[in-house]
Amino acid sequence: MGADYMLTRLIPATTSESRTAIVTTVQDRSTSWIDATLEALRGKGHRDGSARRTVIELLGRQDCCVTAQEIFDDLRIEGTPVGIASIYRTLEQLTREGFVQRIDVGAGISRFEPLHADGEHHHHLVCDSCGKVEAFADDQLERALRKVEGRTGYSVAGHDVVLRGACRDCVEAQ
Repeated sequence: MGADYMLTRLIPATTSESRTAIVTTVQDRSTSWIDATLEALRGKGHRDGSARRTVIELLGRQDCCVTAQEIFDDLRIEGTPVGIASIYRTLEQLTREGFVQRIDVGAGISRFEPLHADGEHHHHLVCDSCGKVEAFADDQLERALRKVEGRTGYSVAGHDVVLRGACRDCVEAQ
């Protein structure tokens, strides 16, 4: 698939969240991340286990970060049950080996999303009331972070920004 390929995906509501289904259009980079990750793991001598492959394929289809429980629930809904312990082991391995980023959103909750080789990424808004997580990108923020790197002399390998507050729905409900 080329860089211009667009995928329209229905993100279903899950039993663990009270959200409605969302229809979104995203650039499909999932296949390249999935293939590159599986190939790199094989190159490191890891066997191609079905649980690991299934988790990697699901992660590659995500637009934003997900919890281990959301992965478990989504795979069960798809009819591909994978044990929660296998999901946690896979996420730990993928994080340790640099394929996945762990994002701590507070309240002891970790979310996970693919790290792309080209460095493209986004940041996260977290609602402290309902737990909703939304992605955002901001070119001015990225420039400001590069300026900090220049002023401090640090060679920053990566960063993640998590902004906490109340989402529009929760603000309106108050």
